[in-house]
Amino acid sequence: MSQSKNTKSKKIVAVFFGGRSPEHDVSVISALQVMQAIDASMYEVLPVYITPDGRWVTGDILRERSNYLLDKNGWKQVQEVTLDVALADGTRRKGALLPKRGGLFGGGKPIEFDVALPVFHGLFGEDGNVQGLFELAGVPFAGPRAKDAAVFMDKVTTKQVMSTLGIPNLPYAVLQRPDEGYMIAASVIEDALKTGGVRYPCIIKPVHLGSSIGVAKCQNVEEIAACLPTIFESDDCAIVEPAVQNLVEYNVAVCRVEGETRTSAIERPKATEELLDFKRKYLSGGDNKGGTKSGTKAPGQSSEGMLSLTRELNPKLEVAMEENIRTWSARLFDGIGASGAPRIDYLCDSKTGEIWMNEVNPIPGSYGYFLWEAADKSLLFSEFLSLLIDEACRERRKKTLPKDPVPVDARLLKRPV
Repeated sequence: MSQSKNTKSKKIVAVFFGGRSPEHDVSVISALQVMQAIDASMYEVLPVYITPDGRWVTGDILRERSNYLLDKNGWKQVQEVTLDVALADGTRRKGALLPKRGGLFGGGKPIEFDVALPVFHGLFGEDGNVQGLFELAGVPFAGPRAKDAAVFMDKVTTKQVMSTLGIPNLPYAVLQRPDEGYMIAASVIEDALKTGGVRYPCIIKPVHLGSSIGVAKCQNVEEIAACLPTIFESDDCAIVEPAVQNLVEYNVAVCRVEGETRTSAIERPKATEELLDFKRKYLSGGDNKGGTKSGTKAPGQSSEGMLSLTRELNPKLEVAMEENIRTWSARLFDGIGASGAPRIDYLCDSKTGEIWMNEVNPIPGSYGYFLWEAADKSLLFSEFLSLLIDEACRERRKKTLPKDPVPVDARLLKRPV
């Protein structure tokens, strides 16, 4: 990748997105917003797109929504790459992409970057897989560590952590995909619901997906069974919970700023239907004919939030409820030693006032920038991303090992002179 004289002093931020996930398209939209918002006076952006079949490519055309998905002409304008995981001197401070032969850049010369900024959603990206790869390669990266991402993307494991920390959450049942086929006997489903204390009506959803994909409300065992094949096509596990009556949802994000665990504005999503499905969540709000709507915004500008989802920011809440939302969120974040800025979702019965922590989004859509813009201590999108990038460098320094990480007393093999 060429650099002009005025960009040589800037850190290069490689934005990784796309991936082999049912949420691939959502990831692309989030990444376009992130790339637009990164402070160009401090950083140079390097887009790194992972296609639905797992190919890694980079190129300037990846900055425009109209170029997705890549067609025959688009492939001629990108360079296929792979991540360099070898630590030549044992102390690498940068990441590197190794171009494959051919393509616009000719191949051969490594493309270096200072920080990786993952903007994946769902499987093989938000769930700790890519984070683990970055940790293996010694690459500074923003957002959750591999541990945080893996725990938070598993709704069952997250519930277990919530219970350990004394955070209220709904009872649940787990339905595993069979070794063969997608169907589970009605008696097995009923036994699982009874054991888990789950009543009808209930909500069924994939354990490892987000963006409302596969979520459905069921009134009986037949409806649950009918939903399972769709879920099992993309996930190996489904979770079933009782449907909350008089449902109101609240969301809040958490991050660490200068050593302080800080919570964002609270949002109350507004749904025109009882369940906010995937298409309504991401495709409502504005004409999108021809696929030209990029969903981007300028860095440093305040936003009214994602146009695709209506919401009420900072709704009026009872003091005790707001305190619980913020306290429980910080407790979970600190309890697992998290990094990045996960968004934590809550379910509330508006009549009884009961509230339960629902689930965690390790990398929320567009990193939930609108929640930080509306926070008491407001952070504009570009400021917020800069904080995440700075945190990535600090986290990398914590993990730095000597060139030979094996202690002298533990060396069983002869070292070359």
